[in-house]
Amino acid sequence: MEIPIFTVDSFTNLPFKGNPAAVCLIENELRDDLYQSIAAEMNLSETAFITRRNSMDYSSGARFGLRWFTPTCEMPLCGHATLASAAVLFYMKKNVNPVLMFETMRGELYVRQHEESLIMDFPLNKPNPQDQHEIKNLLKAVVGDVPIQDVCYNPTTRNLMIRLADTCDRSELTSLKPEAEALLKNESTGKIKGVIVTMKGAPTAQPGYDFYSRYFSPWLGVLEDPVCGSAHTVLAAYWSEKLNKKKMLAYQCSCRGGELGLEIRDDGRLNIIGQAQIILQGTLKI
Repeated sequence: MEIPIFTVDSFTNLPFKGNPAAVCLIENELRDDLYQSIAAEMNLSETAFITRRNSMDYSSGARFGLRWFTPTCEMPLCGHATLASAAVLFYMKKNVNPVLMFETMRGELYVRQHEESLIMDFPLNKPNPQDQHEIKNLLKAVVGDVPIQDVCYNPTTRNLMIRLADTCDRSELTSLKPEAEALLKNESTGKIKGVIVTMKGAPTAQPGYDFYSRYFSPWLGVLEDPVCGSAHTVLAAYWSEKLNKKKMLAYQCSCRGGELGLEIRDDGRLNIIGQAQIILQGTLKI
């Protein structure tokens, strides 16, 4: 069996920045263990698998199945690999439709082109206040002695969100180096699958980021996800309320870095806007 495969850098207009995802075009559904083996072989934070619907081809079809796997497990929602999947269909397969619909574990996701960017229609996941005392050891393992302003939790994504104090400098966020072993040791209940660390941005300075973040998820086999779209479904809900803004520009300041446009719509869903660069095309032989 030969499977077309692509590597795509998401949420960036430069190669080797943003978040890399592998994208596979699947003619027929594979066994789950084979999906997982391919994702482990690719060893990226996510590998996406696109299947056709209604017997249409990749150039004319508007509806596709989409699944995402980390090197160790299947994910219910993934932003950067959805962006990467749409990029492959629009840019490589020259898909003629203005909007693509992906059937996923979290329902239908829509992606459309807008100038040089792609716009994804995603759910919004509002976080709730979290008692810091219950997880004080985990907080210490993530941020050390850096002061914390707020801690929230979203049960849908199972993401913990830590907001650093406004007195912090961006360098304090970028210099965090949590160890996977310490995070796993201090959270083994299964309640938390990822930790978002965020801080207020500098909207008056160019290019005007409203907030910064980083994302750690060793529970899913990824110590740090370079630019996480699904984490921004939580971040957008939180910061929109704090900043009283529906349109925001965010930057995830991992070592690769990535930029996301965010817009909370009147229907309560979230537009995530980003660019993508296809850097590798090949054939997977199994």
